Amino acid sequence: MVTEVRMVAGRMRAIRVEGEGVGGLAWVAGQQVRVLVTDPLEIRNWRRPRDFLRTYSVWDLDGGLELRVLDHGDGPGARWARGLAVGDEVTFNKPEGQFVAQEGAYHLFVGEETAAVAFGPMIRGLGEASVHGVVEVAGAEDRLEIGGEVRWVFRGERSAAESGGLVEAVRELQLPAEAGVAYVAGEAKTIQMVRDHLVRERGWPRRAVLTKPFWTPGKVGLE
Repeated sequence: MVTEVRMVAGRMRAIRVEGEGVGGLAWVAGQQVRVLVTDPLEIRNWRRPRDFLRTYSVWDLDGGLELRVLDHGDGPGARWARGLAVGDEVTFNKPEGQFVAQEGAYHLFVGEETAAVAFGPMIRGLGEASVHGVVEVAGAEDRLEIGGEVRWVFRGERSAAESGGLVEAVRELQLPAEAGVAYVAGEAKTIQMVRDHLVRERGWPRRAVLTKPFWTPGKVGLE
């Protein structure tokens, strides 16, 4: 059951769910849950069955499940989050996924708003480890408190898709000579551009660059 809904950044809504069994779920920072965002009992919703589920990174699991959901566009996930109220029931699966922190000399996080939700708990879980990163958002009001030595890049009205600005910000980072572990998440084409920079220009091993595409224009179901 939803116990709290609040805005935590310009377009980011925090949703807390509590109830029997929620607090006992196992979770590793960086994992995600699949949430039922449309009513499968309504015949009209069967016209687009791919819209039944949306995937959200877990922000915290501390006796209750806390999500951070970006309010953008008019898709089924955005409509679901905007319509939630305390007392509503939420159906979701247990946390899953392999996009989690690995052993490394240091850690590099690169992405945009959708990625920041996964990055926050991952960085918290790394404790005193060396963390670098670049996160691109529309404006200063969209920043989340994720910790670490993270540079925030503001793109204004530009699209986050195929963001050369994000890649350039990564290129400008002063990183140690040796490779660390990179976590690159968000828009699929931008992820590819960042990975190419790290592998081809900085000489990182491909296995040291973990990627997680959450979305790309015109497509659903990447998660």
